[in-house]
Amino acid sequence: MPRTGRRPGAGGTREKILAAARAHFSEVGYESGTVRGIAGTAGVDPALVLHYFGSKEGVFRAAMDFPIDPAEFIPRLLAPGLDGLGERLTRFFLDTWDSPAGRPLLGMIRSVVGNETAAALMREFVSREVLGRLAKALDVDRPELRTSLAASSLIGLAMLRYVVKVEPLASATSDQVSRWVGPAVQRYLTDPGVTTRMATRRSRDGLVAPRLRRDQARLRS
Repeated sequence: MPRTGRRPGAGGTREKILAAARAHFSEVGYESGTVRGIAGTAGVDPALVLHYFGSKEGVFRAAMDFPIDPAEFIPRLLAPGLDGLGERLTRFFLDTWDSPAGRPLLGMIRSVVGNETAAALMREFVSREVLGRLAKALDVDRPELRTSLAASSLIGLAMLRYVVKVEPLASATSDQVSRWVGPAVQRYLTDPGVTTRMATRRSRDGLVAPRLRRDQARLRS
């Protein structure tokens, strides 16, 4: 378990390492990123990186820290009610990514390209720290499923808009993109049909699979 306390006289070292990690991962990606590379960028000994974060995965998790406290913005998103929540949430993410405070997080999104471990960590972070808190406030069924679906949509949006630069997403305004993507996010978070249809499908698949196995057994006999 990595220690979180600072060594005497090491004020600011943790923040310096996090800034270096964001720059390093943004430049080389998660797959090629190394503790030694992060330490070199920060100008510290690699042992200090391990002291604070324990591993490359640990420093990556910490470097993804959202620039705004979810406890501050989630009440503002919910205040107008459920109508339009998906659009407001999408707009919030776009405004955050486009702001100076959000650029490090956007760089981290670029770094997950081609690495499923890093992509999974990013989805887990967005689902847990942001959308998970939102789902808890909404008191909806299957919150983990709903937040993972919404997180996949928002991270996919960031990849297409900022990394791959697919048009018209890349050049559209935040208002336009929010209107396009917001309804899908809204549906994932609040539509009862999302979870009931999946439950029905699982039930139907559970009935079909044994029948299919029986038919296959008859064909082999």
